[in-house]
Amino acid sequence: MLRSVEATVEINGEVHLREPLHVDRPCRAILTILDDPVIPETALLSENSLARDWERPEEDEAWSHLK
Repeated sequence: MLRSVEATVEINGEVHLREPLHVDRPCRAILTILDDPVIPETALLSENSLARDWERPEEDEAWSHLK
């Protein structure tokens, strides 16, 4: 049976599972490194509500001097 679990791999190679994993015997595993940066879930959940403010014409005008 194939199972996937989310993990973070530190620069020094340490692997941290996001949730407990219980196995009844030693198992082979494959670790796939994703190129996407780790994004906190709160940032993803608030993206739509913040986008409404960021995409207003008033915001464009307020930041136009930085272009």
